[in-house]
Amino acid sequence: MGFVQEFKAFAMKGNVIDMAVGIVIGVAFNKIVTSLVNDVIMPPIGYLISGVPFKNLEVVIKPAVLKPGTQEVLHEAVAVHYGLFINTVLEFLIVAFTVFMVVKFVNRLTRLREMISPPEPQAGPGPSSAPTPPAAP
Repeated sequence: MGFVQEFKAFAMKGNVIDMAVGIVIGVAFNKIVTSLVNDVIMPPIGYLISGVPFKNLEVVIKPAVLKPGTQEVLHEAVAVHYGLFINTVLEFLIVAFTVFMVVKFVNRLTRLREMISPPEPQAGPGPSSAPTPPAAP
């Protein structure tokens, strides 16, 4: 089988298509979670702790250097942006919790389906058709 035919067979398998759909849904879900964290959860927290947007919280290690007499920046400030880090951690926790809930829901549906309609036994040799071992002398 040629390389192109082998790749085409691989790409057209159901698992690859399912994975692609999952990735597209995941990217869209990521945008929703990012908006939830940045636009709904963090503004009230920022207001409560300092009145500053939470993602702007930082510890400046070295301030920016400006050209004398102008607003032109010669060197950017060096800062630890801990507000952005906390935003990212919250996004991760929300995504992880949501994935956990989806997996839990799918597992519950699978168990319910198995209770309603148990899987059929596999056809094959049973214990009665197995050859009997010879008797010991």
